Amino acid sequence: MQDSIKPSFTPLNEINETDRWFTNFSRNHVVKALETVQDLIVVSLCIGLFCVMVIQLRAMFISLLPPLNFHEVTADILFLLILVELFRLLIIYLQEQRISIGVAVEVAIVSVLREVLVRGILEVHWTQVLATCSFLMALAFLLIVRVWLPPTFKGIDPEKRFSVNHQESETVSLTGNGHHH
Repeated sequence: MQDSIKPSFTPLNEINETDRWFTNFSRNHVVKALETVQDLIVVSLCIGLFCVMVIQLRAMFISLLPPLNFHEVTADILFLLILVELFRLLIIYLQEQRISIGVAVEVAIVSVLREVLVRGILEVHWTQVLATCSFLMALAFLLIVRVWLPPTFKGIDPEKRFSVNHQESETVSLTGNGHHH
């Protein structure tokens, strides 16, 4: 009878392979679930931002009614442009799963310029003007340097896609193929 009761041992290398597979499988599921939740958060931000843009657009059209306040209209237009750029940043994030440095810097530049226009450059203390100029120069430097930054993702780079489209349109216009006779 003792022959029929043999202990069953699984070799150590088979256990490790099974454990590794299960660990990788469960890790991948957890990561995908977290990415899905994160995408849902970004989609809800997009919907909320779109609603804010519609409300801001309505307010901008109301501010165009007489008496016309140029200062307020300009601030409203710049704020709307900031919202559009933030929306574009969220869309790029959903497509690429990364933040576009170029778009983020552009949003920051427009935001700073909006604040300068709303407050009025003459009504701001000179140290704040100097700090704003330094900040804008740093942002401009980032826009220039980002061209040489190596890509850290696999996907479509919107800035590269734009520059390729721009180069193609220049080539067409230079060769004369873009003109209709």
